Amino acid sequence: MRLGVLDVGSNTVHFLVVDAHPGAAPLAAYSHKAELRLAELLDESGAIGEAGVERLIGHVASSLRVAEDKGVVDILPFATSAVREAANGEQVLRRVADETGVELRVLSGQDEARLTFLAVRRWFGWSSGRLLNLDIGGGSLEIACGLDEQPDVACSLPLGAGRLTARWLPGDVADPDGLRELRRHIRAEIAHVVGEISRLGPPQHAVATSKTFRQLARMTGAAPADAGPYADRRLTRSGLSAWLPRLSTMTVAERAQIPGVSEGRAKQLLAGALVADAAMDLFGLEELDVCPWALREGIILRQLDSMDSSSTERRPALTP
Repeated sequence: MRLGVLDVGSNTVHFLVVDAHPGAAPLAAYSHKAELRLAELLDESGAIGEAGVERLIGHVASSLRVAEDKGVVDILPFATSAVREAANGEQVLRRVADETGVELRVLSGQDEARLTFLAVRRWFGWSSGRLLNLDIGGGSLEIACGLDEQPDVACSLPLGAGRLTARWLPGDVADPDGLRELRRHIRAEIAHVVGEISRLGPPQHAVATSKTFRQLARMTGAAPADAGPYADRRLTRSGLSAWLPRLSTMTVAERAQIPGVSEGRAKQLLAGALVADAAMDLFGLEELDVCPWALREGIILRQLDSMDSSSTERRPALTP
């Protein structure tokens, strides 16, 4: 079965075509995406501006054409924090539905954390024991921890790399005073949830998802993207700490020259690094394994689970 996942994120609007069926790993067949950076396009009232809405509608429409060309039989459309928290989020959803026919499902922050956790659990398996997963998006930081496929704790904090960059780091080079204020803000936000997660006990496997973490891991020496999804990739606290002073004095153009850092994400790299460093420090993590699966795969896996459950209910019981 060929499925399409339309992910309207805070940084990127991504339409991923996958071949999938219950009981098997989804295989990516085609990717169509645009970096709209909706989290950075909010006006003073917190609304997504007209230009951003028009670009979103255009990309949704082009994704439908891709779906038709690639033989997609079902589309799973969803939106995350940028639309969820925009002052005109409901109007944006109506515009998209009226002009494209696509009804975006808005995920809560907790749903994002839970579905990403599901993908990570399926990737690493039960042998990982108690998993802790961190995911830095454009608008929010998701944290989830637990022993099962459903985490015992799932939370979302307004610490996305795009959001923080737009509010705290608007210039080409970070202002030292503003950087200290941002660092304090990040650590105070994460500290609110450390106790709740720490009560579950230390994680046996700490994992990171998202492009921000992949870029940070590559920056500190992990395998490049062309090594494939099965390459062993880790982000170490020591490696990240060594890079932070350098990042804080670099221009955006200089950050874009770092191996593995895309030009579109270079501006957000410093804020993402500060969030990653704070989370690793406050949770006492020396390293994070980087998982290639994240929210989109979690959405697909949950859909396949529901299909498998429906077919199981109709299947006659085996007799001896």
